Amino acid sequence: MLFRRRQPETRLQRLRATLWPRRSWRRSLRYMQKRVLRLRATPHAIAAGVAAGVFATFTPFLGLHFILAFAIAYCVAGNMAAAALGCLLGNPLTFPLVWASTYEVGRAILRAEVPDGTAPAGLETALRHFDLAAIWQPYLKPMLVGSIPLGLAFAGLTYALVRFGAASFQASRARRAQERSATRARPVSVRTPSDATS
Repeated sequence: MLFRRRQPETRLQRLRATLWPRRSWRRSLRYMQKRVLRLRATPHAIAAGVAAGVFATFTPFLGLHFILAFAIAYCVAGNMAAAALGCLLGNPLTFPLVWASTYEVGRAILRAEVPDGTAPAGLETALRHFDLAAIWQPYLKPMLVGSIPLGLAFAGLTYALVRFGAASFQASRARRAQERSATRARPVSVRTPSDATS
């Protein structure tokens, strides 16, 4: 392979790169910002796509976030690439906060009783055999209900910020392109020897 590493990464190094960026958080976030702003779409499409990805991240359907984000982006005329980038809000560092907050909000909305701290009987078996019915009532239902208001709030905030940023970026890019074309179109005056003698 052309760009293969000389020293293959160990599993620990790959895990670390998944949880923590190689360079820095600031540089990684700046890169993601540039990726979003440079998409070739209208500001609404970019903002709606990112907001769709953010909303999908708040749902407890782990593994289906991209599909859900694409479906929502399609319904709101959002950009699919922006929806995929919006899903990157969900990562191993943010998922514990997202899940805990959606669970608590959903439990408050449903007025559900707080579990006593012990796992329901058969939870391990239910998770191993993908028996969602066993974990629906105590965990998934409150998380799903709580994900709707939190997801809508964060998606709305994201939409406003990204739309403003994309519109500003595209306007400044158009202004720079117009200035470049104006300088190229400006006629260059060439002085001839007869002009110099007169």
